[in-house]
Amino acid sequence: MTTQNLLVELFVEELPPKALQKLGDAFATVLGDQLKALGLATAAAVVTPFASPRRLAAHVTAVADKAADKAVQQKLMPVTVGLQADGNATPALLKKLQALGADVSNPAAAVAALKRAQDGKAEALFYDSVVPGATLQAGLQKALDEAIAKLPIPKVMSYQLETDCELPGWTSVNFVRPAHGLVALHGSTVVPVKALGLTAGNSTTGHRFEAAVSPVVLADADSYAATLKKGGAVIASFAERKAEIARQLAAAAAKVGNGARPIEDEALLDEVTALVERPNVVICQFEEQFLGVPQECLILTMKANQKYFPLLDAAGKLTNKFLVVSNISPEDTSFVTGGNERVVRPRLADAKFFFDQDRKKTLASRVEGLGKVVYHNKLGTQGERVERVRAIAKAMASQLGDAQLVQDADLAAQLAKTDLVTDMVGEFPELQGIMGGYYALNDGLGETVANAIEDHYKPRFAGDALPRNTAGVVVALADKLETLVGMFGIGNLPTGDRDPFALRRHALGVIRMLIEQRLPLHFYELTRLAFAAFPSGLVQDKAVELDEFLVERLKGYLRDGGFSPAEVDAAIYARQLGQWASIPQRLAAVRAFAALPESPALAAANKRVGNILKKAEAEGPVDAHVNPELLQEKAEQDLYAALQRFVPEANAQFDAGDYTASLQTLAVLRAPVDAFFDDVMVNAEQLDLRLNRQGLLKTLHEAMNRVADLSRLAA
Repeated sequence: MTTQNLLVELFVEELPPKALQKLGDAFATVLGDQLKALGLATAAAVVTPFASPRRLAAHVTAVADKAADKAVQQKLMPVTVGLQADGNATPALLKKLQALGADVSNPAAAVAALKRAQDGKAEALFYDSVVPGATLQAGLQKALDEAIAKLPIPKVMSYQLETDCELPGWTSVNFVRPAHGLVALHGSTVVPVKALGLTAGNSTTGHRFEAAVSPVVLADADSYAATLKKGGAVIASFAERKAEIARQLAAAAAKVGNGARPIEDEALLDEVTALVERPNVVICQFEEQFLGVPQECLILTMKANQKYFPLLDAAGKLTNKFLVVSNISPEDTSFVTGGNERVVRPRLADAKFFFDQDRKKTLASRVEGLGKVVYHNKLGTQGERVERVRAIAKAMASQLGDAQLVQDADLAAQLAKTDLVTDMVGEFPELQGIMGGYYALNDGLGETVANAIEDHYKPRFAGDALPRNTAGVVVALADKLETLVGMFGIGNLPTGDRDPFALRRHALGVIRMLIEQRLPLHFYELTRLAFAAFPSGLVQDKAVELDEFLVERLKGYLRDGGFSPAEVDAAIYARQLGQWASIPQRLAAVRAFAALPESPALAAANKRVGNILKKAEAEGPVDAHVNPELLQEKAEQDLYAALQRFVPEANAQFDAGDYTASLQTLAVLRAPVDAFFDDVMVNAEQLDLRLNRQGLLKTLHEAMNRVADLSRLAA
C-alpha cells in the first residue's frame, strides 16, 4: 500500500459568484471527509480547496491506493435460534452465513468457526470476517459522487450531454452549471473515475483569453496550482486570488495618493474574487460634477451594479476615482479604463437625476402618498403605520425630555418613511432612511430631525451604531416596537429557522438602546404603550408573549457579553428590576459578589429563604415586619440587629447606584444568617413567633435581592 497526494478538479461553466467560495469549500471538505471515512486518507491528511469562476478542485495529501483490510465482527442471532439441541446449525443460521459470503459446504466447520459470547441475558453467535479495504478508484468514485451530491447549490440547472445531444430525454444532467472536464490525479497517475457524464483525465482548461497553452496538461497532483498559474493564467486558490486583489487595490490607491483608500467591503471583495481568474486592478475616474450627489448613492451604484471599488480620501469622503478589477491584463489598459468609465457614467447620471427630481418635492408633501403603500395586508398601509409610530414616539419622548424633544421626535416619526416614495429609494431600497436624512436637510428641517430620520432604522445589524441623538433613539425604538407588536399581534412569530420580519434583530435593537443609552424606561410599560397605539381589534393582545421574547433576547445579548447564565439570571430577575439601563452595573456587582468567600453560603441561604417564603405565602401574604419583642433566640436577635445595622447602609449605596458596594456590605450577613438556620426553628408552633420569623426572613430576602436574585448563584 503506497500513498501519494491526490488532486480532483471539476471544470464547469461560470459558477454563481456569490456562492463560489461556499461551493469550493464544501466540495473539498466532503471529498476529504469521505476519503478519510473509507480509510484511504488518515485524519492527519491536509485538504486544500480551490475555487475559481470555472472550476472546483481539492488537493488531499497522503492518499493510499488501497485502504487497509478491516476485521469485522457481526452478531448473527441468539444461540437458541442458531443451533439445534444437538449443536448443529439451524437453517436460519446457514442462510444468514450464506448471505454473508461464508462457506457453508461443511456446516459443522462453519459452526466451529463462530464465536459464542454473552449478549445481555442471552448467549449469541458472532461471525468474524475481514472486509477488504476500498481501492482508490472505487473509493474516490464514491467520495466524488458524495461531494457532488452534497454541494450547496443555490439553483440547479438541467442540461444535456454534448456527446449525446441527439437523444433528448436520455442525456439530461442536473448540476449547478454544465460541466466540461474532470481531472483526478493520484501522484502522476490518472484515476479513471466518472462524474456528470465525464471521465477523468490529466488536463484542464486555463484562462479564456490569456492561457499560454490549451489544454493545460498536469504532470501530477502537486503541480496543479503552479501549472495552472503559469500555463493557464489562472490563480486557482480563492484565498490566494482574494489576497492578490486586496494587494493590488491597496497599491493602486497608493498610486492615486492623497491618502486615498478603497472602500472596505468584504462581501464585494469575495464576489469580485469569484468573478475573475487572473485579477488586474486598473484606476478609473468619473466627472467631478457627480460628487454633488450624496456619496452613498454613488458608492451603492458602483458597488451593486458594476462591482467597482470606489476610492475615499483621507477624511472618508468619496473621490471621483474608482478601481476596477479586470480579468485581463493587456499591455495597454486604456481600452479597459475607457470602457468602464463609459459604463459607469449613465449609472451616475441616473443617480443625479433621481436626486435632483426628488428634491423638487418636500418630505411633508409625500406623507399623503404613504396611505397608498401597503405595509401588511393585516396591518394596513404605511400611512397608518406611521401614525402608530408617532403615537409611541410621542409617549416615550414625553417621558424622556421636554416639549422640544416631543416635537422633534413627532416630526421625525411622521417623515421617517416618506423617502420610500422617492425615485432614489425606489431604485435603491438600501438607501431608505439615508435619503430621508438628506431630503430633510434640503427641506430646512435641521440636523436633529434629519439625523433622527436617517438613524431610525439603526441598529440595522449586530454591532451597528445606535442613533446619534435622543430624537433618533425615540423614533428608532418606536419603529421597532411597532413592528414587534404588529407581528406578534397577528401571529407572525419567528421560528427556529425562519424570521422573515427580522423580529430578533428588532428586539436586539430595542435591548441595545435601552441598555447602552441608559434610558429610564421600563420595557414592560413600553410594550403596553406600543399595544395601546393599535386600534382596538386590529391585533391580539400578545404583550406577555412579547415580554418573554424580549427577555430571552436580553439573556442572549448579555451572555454574548461574556456573562454566565447564572450571572445573567441573577441580574435580570432582581426584585423590582424596573429599568434595563441598570443591568450592566448589576452584572458587575454580581460578578464581584460571586468572587467573595461569603458568596456560596449566602446564595444557598437566599435560595432556602425563597423556598420557605414561597411555601408560607401559599397560605397568605408574608409581611416584611418584625416585632423585636418576639425575638426569643439569640441567633434571631443577632440577625435582626445585623439587618438594622447594615441594610440602611446597603440601601443608601443601592440608591446611589453603587450596586457592588451594596452587595459587599450585605456579605457580612453570612455569619448571622448561618447561625439563624442552625439555631432557629422558623415554623414554630406558636403562630405569632412563626409569623415574626417569616417577617424577619422576608426583610432579609428583600434586602438581599434588590441588586440581584442571589439564589440564582446557588449551585
